[in-house]
Amino acid sequence: MSIYDRVNEGMKDAMRAKDKERLAALRGIRGAFILALKEDNSDTVPDDRAIALLRSLAKQRKDSIDAYTEGGRSDLADAETAELAVIEEFLPQLADEATTRAWVTQAIAATGATGPRELGKVIGALMKAHKAEMDAGLARTLIAELLGE
Repeated sequence: MSIYDRVNEGMKDAMRAKDKERLAALRGIRGAFILALKEDNSDTVPDDRAIALLRSLAKQRKDSIDAYTEGGRSDLADAETAELAVIEEFLPQLADEATTRAWVTQAIAATGATGPRELGKVIGALMKAHKAEMDAGLARTLIAELLGE
């Protein structure tokens, strides 16, 4: 079952269970999917596009959590945390640091990068091979560390 279909099924289940918080989070996800559908006039959202949308929504929630926490609004931060948990249910697990480090090492070797100025070349190779499987922020940190930035 595709992510798009799983979100729709989750909405139905949340409605039956009268779980308002989960339903609100799923409606937010579905809203992002509907906008993507309207952009290219398709009938469904492919999983790779759905994952990209979910990662974007997760990043927005993390930024909101940080802002609300700094502003002393723990009630709003808790609501965003609950939404983030629902979003992460549909995301595949990202590679751990050891696996990402191995991929970074391979990409550095494959591209022949020797210094920090070639960071973009290494990131490009990594994204081409492992975009949906890794945390880009962690990868960038590891590349900078290994290339001596």
